[in-house]
Amino acid sequence: MAESQTESEQVTVDETASQALERIHSVLPDADPLGALPDVHPGRLPRHIAVIMDGNGRWATSKGLPRQLGHKEGAKSVRKIVSEAGRLGIEYITLYSFSTENWKRPKEEIDDLMALCEYYCRAQLPELLENNIRVRVIGSRSGLPDSVLAALDHLVSETHKSGKPGPTLCLAINYGSREEITEAVRSIAARAKSGELDPEQITTQDVAGSLYTAGIPDPDLLIRTAGELRISNYLLWQISYAEIYVTDTLWPDFNEASLHEAVRAYARRDRRFGGLSKP
Repeated sequence: MAESQTESEQVTVDETASQALERIHSVLPDADPLGALPDVHPGRLPRHIAVIMDGNGRWATSKGLPRQLGHKEGAKSVRKIVSEAGRLGIEYITLYSFSTENWKRPKEEIDDLMALCEYYCRAQLPELLENNIRVRVIGSRSGLPDSVLAALDHLVSETHKSGKPGPTLCLAINYGSREEITEAVRSIAARAKSGELDPEQITTQDVAGSLYTAGIPDPDLLIRTAGELRISNYLLWQISYAEIYVTDTLWPDFNEASLHEAVRAYARRDRRFGGLSKP
């Protein structure tokens, strides 16, 4: 059963640079963190970055363009950021692509988002395969069009075939953290009812192992673009100890340099996990 990430499992700064690079290269052989960020100790790089990609619509509106063009530009930023994250040695990147609340948007915009998802599942597959990027999808399948589900399933299946080491791109689609936790509670309750679990023995590991993200380490760094100071029902369980970085930059304008600044800010943080700073 997957376990939630504990302090002992977090990347520590007790690693020497060579030890950190050895760890990173065991998963991402082509990573070049020192080339990308020579001013950051490799042991201070986050292992998992989660992103709330906000501001596509505002970007388009500010330029007098249709909102759908903002989403297309945002998709281009995804490609750049995923590539640069791999260069930095980031093992996991989770992107909030479509929330359960996004169904409240106009039907035309939703249809455009679904079509964009299908298109990029096909268009980006060769590049993902070339870079040994494995894709995982988290969220509810209910309500998503069959064609979108088929495209996502194909993307996941194809990117898991090689077995070569590489980063994991986790797409949160039709995702809501409250719903995720509710489903986990239902699953655990059913196991307890069947006698598989003793209710008095249920642990945080049981909960973590029942979430969509089972088997994925908790995010170290949460990035939110467009300046909003909200979590927006995103990874509520998993970001318990994540460092949060908010930038006013709209997602279509968030580039490699923007990612570097977020990682630098993370590297300067003193992560205590409820304890005291090391002397």
